[in-house]
Amino acid sequence: MKPAKNLYLNTPQLKAELDRCLNCKNAPCMNACPVNCNPQEFINYAKQQNYAESVKTIMRNNPLGQTCGLICPDKFCMAACTRSRIDFAINIPKVQATILEKHRQESYCDVPAVLNGKKIAVIGAGPAGIAAASELVKAGYKVDLFEADNKIGGALNMIPETRLPHEVLEKDWNFICHKDRAELHLETPKNPEAMLAEGYDGVIVSTGEPHCMELGISGEEHCVSFMDYLKHPEKYQTDGRVAVVGGGNVAADCAFTAHDNGASGVELFVRRRLSDMKITRSEIFDLMDRQVDFTTMTSPEKIEKKNGKLSLFTRKNHFVDGKLRPLENTCIERPGFSLIVKAIGSYADAKTDSDNVIYAGDCKHGGSTVVEAIASGREAAAKLDKILNG
Repeated sequence: MKPAKNLYLNTPQLKAELDRCLNCKNAPCMNACPVNCNPQEFINYAKQQNYAESVKTIMRNNPLGQTCGLICPDKFCMAACTRSRIDFAINIPKVQATILEKHRQESYCDVPAVLNGKKIAVIGAGPAGIAAASELVKAGYKVDLFEADNKIGGALNMIPETRLPHEVLEKDWNFICHKDRAELHLETPKNPEAMLAEGYDGVIVSTGEPHCMELGISGEEHCVSFMDYLKHPEKYQTDGRVAVVGGGNVAADCAFTAHDNGASGVELFVRRRLSDMKITRSEIFDLMDRQVDFTTMTSPEKIEKKNGKLSLFTRKNHFVDGKLRPLENTCIERPGFSLIVKAIGSYADAKTDSDNVIYAGDCKHGGSTVVEAIASGREAAAKLDKILNG
């Protein structure tokens, strides 16, 4: 795996981006942010060299500010940036990540509420669970945060290290305000109903979508799921050709990983158009820089193993009255793959029916961005607080 590079701005680059901010009084960037982080405010503090207040402003609404800054898409604050109508948007996420990487020296915390005697279980230490725990401890609760894996981060751990080094997650977690009120339990899967029976006043479930969706085709057993692949890429390292079936963020991450792991060629098979892919333009260009092939309007039909290699049979699609339909007589064999990764989505476990069990993140909304998961975790904490306090 190639080391991560160019994740942060250097000092001249940071100053240049800060100076481009127009200090818009209506703060369109903040209004576009799912967690209402205020770039206009933290950039203004940074311009004045007051990095302590800049860091505090970021962390006020976003406990995973550095993580968010590295992987947040350009469809939120950057899309709303006034500069985009003049020349091009300020790279607000990268400015945020850089400020936290270079200038976060200690935790800047507001005075917490007095402990209220109530205890909450948060199941799942991904972005939604961490955000919920952060909000609850500030509101006066004791929190036990349970994670089935051996490290925090949830689905974020499947993002390649070249895009999001795991140490960044640890840095964000270590700066959670009032963390003495939150106890982390790794390798400890929990059931929400059991938590209520054990005496917890409420439970927030943020376990994501732990099950990979199936392709439903013959020969699917020859595929590797994106979850297995991204969690353990070293097990599937190959210098042969790799096919990735899917057109979303996880499919892109699989393609990045395959290329960086030494694949001689990577081909993305996308059911719809390139313009329909749910990834950012910068990710598309990054994939192109890695010479990843995009085969669009194409769906898999079956997989066969021949002479130690895999053949992927595909058909073309087309739109009929606005609906995607198979195009007849277009099935062809694409031989010679060393690995085929399925990355068409995931799904969550069934939900528990209880007033004191609140769901957050991907297990509630489906796949989302990290900042949307953080917003969902904060909303879940506020909702549970309201329930428990009448």
